[in-house]
Amino acid sequence: MKLSFRWYGEEDPVKIEYIKQIPSMDSIVTAIYDVPVGEVWSMESINKVKETVEKAGLNFDVIESVPVHEDIKLGFSSRDKYIENYKQNIINLGKAGVKVICYNFMPVFDWTRSQLDKKLEDGSTALVYYKDQINKMDPLKGELSLPGWDSSYTKEDLKDLFDKYSKIDEEDLWTNLEYFLKEIIPVAEASNVKMAIHPDDPPWSIFGLPRIITTEENLDRFLKLVDSEYNGLTLCTGSLGSGSFNNIVRMVDKYSAQGRIHFMHVRNIKLLDDGSFEESAHYSSCGSLNIVEIMKALHKNKFNGYLRPDHGRMIWGETGKPGYGLYDRALGAMYIAGIWETLDNVNKE
Repeated sequence: MKLSFRWYGEEDPVKIEYIKQIPSMDSIVTAIYDVPVGEVWSMESINKVKETVEKAGLNFDVIESVPVHEDIKLGFSSRDKYIENYKQNIINLGKAGVKVICYNFMPVFDWTRSQLDKKLEDGSTALVYYKDQINKMDPLKGELSLPGWDSSYTKEDLKDLFDKYSKIDEEDLWTNLEYFLKEIIPVAEASNVKMAIHPDDPPWSIFGLPRIITTEENLDRFLKLVDSEYNGLTLCTGSLGSGSFNNIVRMVDKYSAQGRIHFMHVRNIKLLDDGSFEESAHYSSCGSLNIVEIMKALHKNKFNGYLRPDHGRMIWGETGKPGYGLYDRALGAMYIAGIWETLDNVNKE
């Protein structure tokens, strides 16, 4: 396992030298954030970030994310132009030594929560998804700004996108994803860059938009679209685990045994009776997921990919990007590393 940490570049309140101080930390997970979706990342921009990361004594191995343009997801004729740009990004990142690219195929919205700063019993704050709050929201009114919602969309842009997506269903989205994969995976193979799709978060339809990377059955279908080791998964325990219908330990065991997990996002969530959830500390007893069993499944299958502690609470008075503070994610990293070290030592006896 290679322990990694998400960093949002020079503007991130978390200093990269602090990340280096976390024991066992191997890699920085980052991206180029000032290029519009669908455009090519220059080698100059990529190498500048690479230099910053390596100067801090960390590896520049994982990119999260290279966003997929909506025209590709919608299957428009203009998609070929954006797919060619995507291929060039894979080539450029491969030249820079990147090993894994995380991406998603979620229409319009990325991960979605109803609150950024829900105060928990211990006084920390966390990201939460309360269904009663979501059901009262209307993104087309242009009055909301939540994590995972692209703030670059105007009210008119969103209305236009929703109208376009109203004309396609899940099967259309599958068809468009297959077209995309068949174009990019040969380039990824030639560039020695493994593609790792992130599941939909949460794993069900949001505001009537189709979502397909949601269940074990759908992950099986996805992996068969292009049966290549370069077509793999970012298995996010919190995203898939927020659906009680998903058996996360079984999925981690299955796909790590197949060698199709290239990147792990590990976080815990507390499932509520109505299907809502709250993000929690990584420690197993704090949430509904058994992090120890998840790590045991990875260890049993000799997982040697990248893993990062996912969203954390905001603790000890820390401010900044909700879910992406240093302190709780550092605690999560050490909890995960401690489990792994224990498993290593037990197996030596």
